[in-house]
Amino acid sequence: MEPAPRPVFQPAGAGALLAGTAAAGIAVGAAVGWAAGSWGLGALGGAVVGIPAGVYAVYRRYRGFFT
Repeated sequence: MEPAPRPVFQPAGAGALLAGTAAAGIAVGAAVGWAAGSWGLGALGGAVVGIPAGVYAVYRRYRGFFT
């Protein structure tokens, strides 16, 4: 029986996933903030939520690489 192939880490893919998730969080936050009357504060709140969500998404995608 052959061992399973080791997963490949793609730095560009990880960066794109991180940036995309963070940008989506900021966009959603800005939309919620715009509806509430302050898109700037909404975008800030979206960044506070989106950046850790992006880090978690990269961790979930590449968790097998680091073990």
